[in-house]
Amino acid sequence: MSEYFVNRRVIVTGGAGFLGRYVIAGLQKRGCRQIQVPRIEQYDLVNSADIARMYEDLRPQVVIHLAAVVGGIGANRERPGEFFYKNLMMGAQLIEQARRRGVEKFVAIGTVCAYPKFTPVPFREEHLWDGYPEETNAPYGLAKKMLLVQSQAYRQQYGFNSIFLLPVNLYGPGDNFDPQTSHVIPALIKKCVDAGEAGDDHVTCWGTGAVSREFLYVADAAEGILLATERYDGAEPANLGAGQEIRIKDLAEKIATLTGFTGRICWDPSKPDGQPRRCLDVSRAKALFGFEAHTSFDEGLHQTIDWYRAPRTPAQT
Repeated sequence: MSEYFVNRRVIVTGGAGFLGRYVIAGLQKRGCRQIQVPRIEQYDLVNSADIARMYEDLRPQVVIHLAAVVGGIGANRERPGEFFYKNLMMGAQLIEQARRRGVEKFVAIGTVCAYPKFTPVPFREEHLWDGYPEETNAPYGLAKKMLLVQSQAYRQQYGFNSIFLLPVNLYGPGDNFDPQTSHVIPALIKKCVDAGEAGDDHVTCWGTGAVSREFLYVADAAEGILLATERYDGAEPANLGAGQEIRIKDLAEKIATLTGFTGRICWDPSKPDGQPRRCLDVSRAKALFGFEAHTSFDEGLHQTIDWYRAPRTPAQT
């Protein structure tokens, strides 16, 4: 295993969140002794003065920027301005202040939502600018996409080492199961488990179920981020994914089977489906920094369902 992290001071924004906890665990496994997680109670990362104070207090050599305002289709439709402004301001100001302070490396995490609505499948990084993103999450996707522009511009003008990664939809234990803001896998797990426990004879799901998605187990995503941090110093964006897709209708049926729910699955076509298809070409990540996803989809779903069903104290949720 690389010694890259052992003596480096690393900030992980969003380190207390879903993906962040796995990145922190990966850093600890690699022997990193100086990990800092800025909390919103101390540093509001939308506020430039707080960002400057954070850098002054923590003095990182590496920044892994995971913090984001995120949610499913419903949350994106209800709060597009907030999703655009906060994500853009956090990323742009963190990169600028890092550049001013001579931070050694900045790792910016983008989103599959940055891709055009009708991107050829599988999505290749060179298609990133071939059209406008899917409308329901375009403000979020474009805000994150600007961090790629900034990273490349700063590399060109200042020689600043900022890399940009594009993870597909994540899932796993510790995911967000709030029905107001959750993504599709935790939403479907919650519906099926709760309906089974309540004895309901059906669940209702958004859209038609005809669209497809790709999903990456969160521990695999964290490993990809850390491998890129260690090994990749290039200007071009890199996809992080598992390289396979599933229709949402098939996903719902799979989750119903795995949770033991035997009722009907009903679809509400008045709700949006989102982007028609999502599946990434992951060959660049493998070639440039040796990343491949290792968790099978069924195993990842089992782990996530078991986590949701397990009794937990409030501190564990």
